[in-house]
Amino acid sequence: MLKNKSITNKLLSDVIEDVNFSGVVFAKTEMEIAFQSARGHSNRADELLNNLNTRFGIASGCKLFTAIGICQLVEEGILTFDTRLKEIMGDIFPHFDKDITVHHLLTHTSGVPDYFDEEIMDDFEELWKERPMYHLNQLRDFLPLFQNNKMMFKPGERFHYNNAGFILLGLIIEKRTGLNFQDYVQLNIFEPCGMKDSGYFRFDNLPKNTAIGYIDNEEDGTWRTNIYSLPIRGGSDGGAYVTAQDMTFLWDGLRTYKLLSKEYTEKLLTPHVIVKDVKYYGYGIWISKRNDSIFKYHVMGYDPGVSFHSAYYPASGLTLVIPSNKSFGPSAIMETFENHI
Repeated sequence: MLKNKSITNKLLSDVIEDVNFSGVVFAKTEMEIAFQSARGHSNRADELLNNLNTRFGIASGCKLFTAIGICQLVEEGILTFDTRLKEIMGDIFPHFDKDITVHHLLTHTSGVPDYFDEEIMDDFEELWKERPMYHLNQLRDFLPLFQNNKMMFKPGERFHYNNAGFILLGLIIEKRTGLNFQDYVQLNIFEPCGMKDSGYFRFDNLPKNTAIGYIDNEEDGTWRTNIYSLPIRGGSDGGAYVTAQDMTFLWDGLRTYKLLSKEYTEKLLTPHVIVKDVKYYGYGIWISKRNDSIFKYHVMGYDPGVSFHSAYYPASGLTLVIPSNKSFGPSAIMETFENHI
């Protein structure tokens, strides 16, 4: 629970103003809504305001959906965590290590080359100069961006955040189920959780009450939308749209074993690899510790015109969701929130 709800609400409102936040902040327990606020515009040109039911892009925040899908296939006996990439995808990666497994891909320890390496690249838009983003309609369309490149390191050697690895996991889901990845998530994750307003929507066909992403120029005060900054449709490495409430349904679905059995939920949430100090990575999810205990399970995502943080805090039973249609904001709000639980 929040230490002092009225003080926390005041501090949260202050930081929301300080960062000129555009999006939703939604915090709840099983018993009550602890905090909720919607700020900014979903469409600046038409002066449409964000509301608590607005859909937002969540960038890499939906890598968790991919990991859940893989764990479902393992639980069904269709895969194992030790299944090798080569067994499923064949010989289409001439320089990839033959021992790369599903586990390596889920934990960012595979060493496969990335199409966008966030540790050395900072401008996602650079990718589309040679290959326009509107050509990326299917997961397989990403393959030419990395499939002929060399390994970064041997599988299991270390953690290195990797978007291409999650593209490969999505392709594994498609290969083993015969379903389009986005359809698989809709049928096996969104629908069981009651996430009726979530989906992998095309940029050129966004449904009503969906926030447009905005890229602000802090120097001259101008802005532009992110329509030319991201792939035309999200996939297994990121790009889904959710409402704040729908995202709480996802956390509830995990916590109550709607999506996976207790055994496989625990496998998903196990700190499989240490990232730094008290930060770990499970399967598609960040895990932080305090005093040798799990403090939070956490997902986040950043794209041009998109920023997102969401967490479940097991000791207090709190769920926090902060989607934004600007490139920054949620991190400062989450930090303020965490100082008061």
